[in-house]
Amino acid sequence: MTSARAILFDMDGVLFDSMPNHAYSWSHAMTQFGLVMTEEEAYINEGRTGSGTINILAQRFWHRDATEEEKVRIYKAKTDMFNTLPPVKPMAGAHELLETVKAAGKKIVLVTGSAQASVLNNLEHHFPGYFSVDLMVTGSDVKHGKPQPEPYLMALRKAGITASEAIVIENAPLGVASAHAAGIFTVAANTGPLPDAMLRDAGADVVLPNLFEVARYLQELD
Repeated sequence: MTSARAILFDMDGVLFDSMPNHAYSWSHAMTQFGLVMTEEEAYINEGRTGSGTINILAQRFWHRDATEEEKVRIYKAKTDMFNTLPPVKPMAGAHELLETVKAAGKKIVLVTGSAQASVLNNLEHHFPGYFSVDLMVTGSDVKHGKPQPEPYLMALRKAGITASEAIVIENAPLGVASAHAAGIFTVAANTGPLPDAMLRDAGADVVLPNLFEVARYLQELD
């Protein structure tokens, strides 16, 4: 981490073990609208904004874009189902990784496609003192979400750094692609069911199996 001034973190699947709940919610909530989404597809689309995910399904099954009203209604149904599931827990190794970054004196920046208040509120509850609102980019902040580079380019601006001064911690192909397109060195923690090759193909510079290994890797960079 010697040359890095900031570490940019994805949230779902990195900080929180929340993807099983998201995958279940997407796959089950969509049926009431005549849309079909498998749990595997939810993992593949992880990191995309809710609006973007809904539009992909609308184009596939309705052969048109979803209206803004439809997007709001469908995303609410997904969120309502998510909120009925057991509370998400921090990902194993997340505290250790954050403490490693904080101890090294690096800025900690959040870059998430999620806009769900319930999940964002969990940050301060589970990780008090690590994150600040002025160093967050959420799904509601960007026009073009992951895999486009806008979320990570916005994060660089908020942190006041260049791409060469940052390292991204991601877990999903779309997030990796977003960070790679922004020109940022990207470490992928494969905490889900997708093969490592999907993360490498998306542009990951390093693929590791868990956050403990990510923390160890960052320490060895010094």
